[in-house]
Amino acid sequence: IVLKKMTLCAWKSKNKQSRVSLLIVLLYLETVMVCHFPVLLPVRIVLVESIPEGMEFNSSTSSPSIFQAWVRLMSEARSSVDIASFYWTLTNEDTSTHEPSASQGEEVLKRLAELSGKLPVRIAVDSQEGKPQADLKLLNDSGADVRTVNMRALTTGVLHTKFWVVDKTHIYIGSANMDWRSLTQVKELGAVVYNCSCLASDLEKIFEAYWLVGGSESIPSPWPSSFSTLYNKDTPLQLPLNSTPSSVYLSSSPQSFCAAGRTPDLQSLLSVIDDAEEFIYIAVMNYLPTTEYTHPKRYWADIDTQLRRSAYERKVKVRLLISCWPHSPPVMLPFLKSLASVHDYRNKLDVQVRLFTVPADPRQKAIPYARVNHNKYMVTDKVAYIGTSNWSGDYFLNTAGSALVVNQTDSPDPTVQSQLKAVFERDWNSAYSAPVRHGANLKHVC
Repeated sequence: IVLKKMTLCAWKSKNKQSRVSLLIVLLYLETVMVCHFPVLLPVRIVLVESIPEGMEFNSSTSSPSIFQAWVRLMSEARSSVDIASFYWTLTNEDTSTHEPSASQGEEVLKRLAELSGKLPVRIAVDSQEGKPQADLKLLNDSGADVRTVNMRALTTGVLHTKFWVVDKTHIYIGSANMDWRSLTQVKELGAVVYNCSCLASDLEKIFEAYWLVGGSESIPSPWPSSFSTLYNKDTPLQLPLNSTPSSVYLSSSPQSFCAAGRTPDLQSLLSVIDDAEEFIYIAVMNYLPTTEYTHPKRYWADIDTQLRRSAYERKVKVRLLISCWPHSPPVMLPFLKSLASVHDYRNKLDVQVRLFTVPADPRQKAIPYARVNHNKYMVTDKVAYIGTSNWSGDYFLNTAGSALVVNQTDSPDPTVQSQLKAVFERDWNSAYSAPVRHGANLKHVC
């Protein structure tokens, strides 16, 4: 109550500089009160995965399913649900299929529609022409507030983000789209954080940015102070995750969507690479040192150069696990071969690249845009980075994405970083991955 009264006084102040200064102080005080006073429930982070039907690993490493995580988040919801998403295809009707494995997506849609009639549900979604609209219409008719964001007009990109904020207390962020295939036919990875109002409130600011530009159809410059954050790569949020001391922050792209204090996603990713001392493991669907969707396409080597520099200057071990499926860009393979050639034990150069293929029987092959490793994460000896973007220029320059960055280096106990490393090593050593061959043709391999 006192904070609200002080905020009102600050807002009525005639001195603009005093008003801004006081609001910044109030923001800090509120953060301290919310984040550092004792809480009733411990803050928990859980890695979650979708493993396509029929895939089996000769490994004990496993994670709870994304479907289970989404269902639990809906069951936990008491006051609000906000979802940022690329598109919605949660039913067989959306994909013109008759696939029994769509039942999990249909269950999510049903529960979310029921929830929309009981509490505020907001959905920020990319305004793509030609995409199915039945799910969004159902949710809107059930009481959800749906707002499209015309990223193409704003930045020439798309809203590619995939996250949930529930009760401004729990979050999900990861590679899975609001798509039934993301639950049973596509390999996905994400993270759920429970009981963390600090992190949830910060992710909510990114959602509110989408909500604002979706309504105004313009990007503020500068962003209002209410979108600013105290947490970034230089001053991360300090909190116990799974009772382990952790440094955490959220990054966002494109840079024009980053309010004061927010680390742009590319800068975050490059800093994670630069901080690594022993290894850098990357699992991502597409990896290209180019732009993919601009015309004309152009060379863009920010990430590629940083990886080569890390391998050469600091002798860091680099591993890339890249997806191989019928929709892989053919031009990707020459660049992967080039990166894989930076490997020479005599000169202590250790870069390796593998292609990951999700197997499919004839029935599964008939499912459109399925059976692919859709992961978008990186793990180093220090950090777990869980994002929503593919690794090519467009995703960082003009497409809306986000990432969760967690550092638990100082802990002797098992951490989310060690769990993510185990997931990567399981996939890397599995029968589904194979090294990039010099004479390989992507069309024949995938």
